[in-house]
Amino acid sequence: MRARLRRDKVFLLVALPGVLALLVFHYVPLLGNVIAFKDYQPYLGITDSPWVGFDNFNVLFNGDAMFLRALGNTLVITLLQVVVVFPIPIALALLLDSLVSERVKQVVQSVLYLPHFLSWVIVVAVFQQMLGDSGLLNNTLQSAGMGPVDIIGNPDVFKALITSQVLWKDAGWATILFLAALSRIDSTLYEASAIDGANRARQLWHVTLPGLRGIIVLLLILRLGDALTVGFEQIILQQAAVGSDVSEVLDTYVYNNGILAGSWGISAAVGLVKGIVGVLLVLGANKLAHKFGEQGIYQR
Repeated sequence: MRARLRRDKVFLLVALPGVLALLVFHYVPLLGNVIAFKDYQPYLGITDSPWVGFDNFNVLFNGDAMFLRALGNTLVITLLQVVVVFPIPIALALLLDSLVSERVKQVVQSVLYLPHFLSWVIVVAVFQQMLGDSGLLNNTLQSAGMGPVDIIGNPDVFKALITSQVLWKDAGWATILFLAALSRIDSTLYEASAIDGANRARQLWHVTLPGLRGIIVLLLILRLGDALTVGFEQIILQQAAVGSDVSEVLDTYVYNNGILAGSWGISAAVGLVKGIVGVLLVLGANKLAHKFGEQGIYQR
């Protein structure tokens, strides 16, 4: 053991700042979840705030209307993002991998990666300038003698709007892992399948997708861990335009009830349950992956 520590001391020293940052900013704050069981008052502090047990969890157990609405919106948005957004990077990676010219591939990759580095403030502003009441789309329609289209402030299309924003911002960046996985597939498998008479579609189904199955399962498990987290900043920036009925999700519910309304204990209780559910989903999905012969996020 000591010999290994001496051998790897340089690597351990390099990793030490990151480990300390993880402990200080991620694990130590977990102790603050105790306010979920208290009537927390900032002027009293955590230790002096009265203990209320599970009273703060009544919004979950008694079916509070605002909480149920936020939960329903969160689940719908999560389903949309898993069904619509998750497969798109796979398709993009396959298309990029099929490009013959490396120069063209690099240009296309750069264009696809760029939106990822923009903040949600900029992304929302871009969509407002394009699709808002006085945006480019409506100005073009009005100049052509047509009526305006209400998109940004329309509650009926809000979930589709934020899904398209996520798609535009992160789909390109998400192709990186799939492209790396594609590069690891043995080219002799394609040659052997071609000799056996397999066309491009057959090669995709029997060679490419099985080669991507491991990374697809891994990313899907990690996505399930964030199933109840659907983008606080993106939604809070647009909530005023469409109202809370369609835009209130668990993250904004915690913010609106905790930071703005002062219901710190209730918000902490909702956040704690959300985290526990995320962990259970990851563990359950990982166990299911093991049953299908995949490694998942950790080995058995």
